[in-house]
Formats: sequence, C-alpha cells, structure tokens
Amino acid sequence: MTSIAPVKRRGLFRRKLLDRVVRALSVLALTVAVAAMVWILYTVIRRGVAVISWDFLTECSKPYGAMNSGIANALLGTLAITAGAALLGIPPAILGGIWLAEFGKGTKLGDTIRFSANVMMGMPSVVVGLFVYAVLVVPCGGFSGFAGSVALAILMFPVVMRTTEDMLLMVPDALRESALALGASRARASLQIICRSARSGLITGILLAVARVSGETAPLLFTALWSDSWPKNYFEGPTANLPVLITEYSTNSPFDEQHAAGWGAALVVTAMVLLLNIATRIIFKEKHHER
Repeated sequence: MTSIAPVKRRGLFRRKLLDRVVRALSVLALTVAVAAMVWILYTVIRRGVAVISWDFLTECSKPYGAMNSGIANALLGTLAITAGAALLGIPPAILGGIWLAEFGKGTKLGDTIRFSANVMMGMPSVVVGLFVYAVLVVPCGGFSGFAGSVALAILMFPVVMRTTEDMLLMVPDALRESALALGASRARASLQIICRSARSGLITGILLAVARVSGETAPLLFTALWSDSWPKNYFEGPTANLPVLITEYSTNSPFDEQHAAGWGAALVVTAMVLLLNIATRIIFKEKHHER
C-alpha cells in the first residue's frame, strides 16, 4: 500500500500575521483616502467661504479686473448644460444597460458593447471634447451650451449603462421567473419589475455619472467655452459655466479678487455635488424603512 503524505498546512502564527498585515494595509489605505478628502474639503472651504455672499450668488461674472464679480450666470449655465447632458445620455444608457442585463447576456454583440463601454469609461475627457468640437462645433460654426451637453452626455453614457447592467444582474433570477410565470412579457417584466427592484442602484449610478460630469472642464473648453452674459444662447453661442469660470479665474486671471471668486465657485460646485448625494441617500433610506 502506498502511504499518502499529509497535507502541509501553514502555521497558525503565519496565518494570523498575514491577516493582521492585510487589515493594517486596509486601514492605512482608508486613512489616506479619508485624509485626502478631508484636506481637499478643508482647503476649498477655507479659501472659498470668505467670498460667499448673496451678491456673489446672484450677480453675473465680469471681465478681468472688474470688481464684485459673481457666478449666477455660470451657475445657471452649468445647470442647463448638465440637465441637457442628462436628457441626452441617461435614457439611452438605461435602455442599453437593460438590454445588456436581460437580453444580451452571453452574446457576441453584448460582449462587444460591454467592452466598448469599458473603454469609453477610461477615455480622457479632453478627447471627447475634441471629438465634439470636430463633429459639432466646427460644422455648426460656433461654440454652444448644447455642444457642451453632448460632450458630457458621451462621458455619462457608459457609466450609467454599466451601472444599470450591474444593478439589474444583482436582482435574483427567481423574480424574473415569477414574473414570466404570471404571464408578463419579458420586456414588461424587465421594465416594471426588475428595474423597480433595482431602482435605488439605478439612481445611484445616475448620480455618480452626474457627479462625474458636473466638474469636467476640458470638454467644455472645446464646446461651450465661456461667456460673461446670462445663458440665453444655449443652442447658438458660448455659454457660461462654473468649471471654466474656476479655470479662468483661478489660473488665467492676474487679479486676487477673481482668484478668490474661483475658490468660491469651487466651493459651490462641491456643495452641490455633496448635497445631491446626501439628499438622495436620505430619501431612499426613509423609503426603505417605510417598507
């Protein structure tokens, strides 16, 4: 008879040591990430809070050297451009994510679309800005807020689509089978049952996409550009927006007052994104508890 050699196991001391090392590295990584976030927030708040006032939020921006410059036109322009991007990018992205999760699993076309979306998620935003500049700005003969929305929608599209697919795949198959067994069509089951079950995750993905594009500067430099007037020419002319205002005031302006205004605009953008995420989490947490 041949004897079987006993399996050599790692010693208890080595396993405990490895566990403690991994825990220590995880805590270190978390500490570094939180410290960096707190440092950024502290710097933005410390430099920007001094210029926040009612006039700052309600007055238009002014040319270099002018006193009492505001951000009201840039704030409205940012809201218009971001809303336009959401209208252009979110509906087709959600439909694409539904198709990938419910109809495109295991198909070559689905794998190709999924790979292309992953590549698009890593694409530099400046490349998207140049693309929209070449195909929309130059043929139309000028910059516009609409061109900025198109550029941001392209950046938003793959994030929403891949997040939608991931959230729908987390829904148990038993729910799909139950809906089909009750006579619902596959499309109706996907839209009315599966999507409703994953709506918290879907909205989270949308918020992540909006948060990503709300502070993008490079695409807007090639598409919406900048204006010191109110954003009345969304489809026809340069449109004021906060990211470009921050860039212009903080780096290109030689005046200290406009440097401070740039920090104030950065604080407004940061507060908008934070409040949007916090409010959404609170709303969905309350709805979850009500159930």
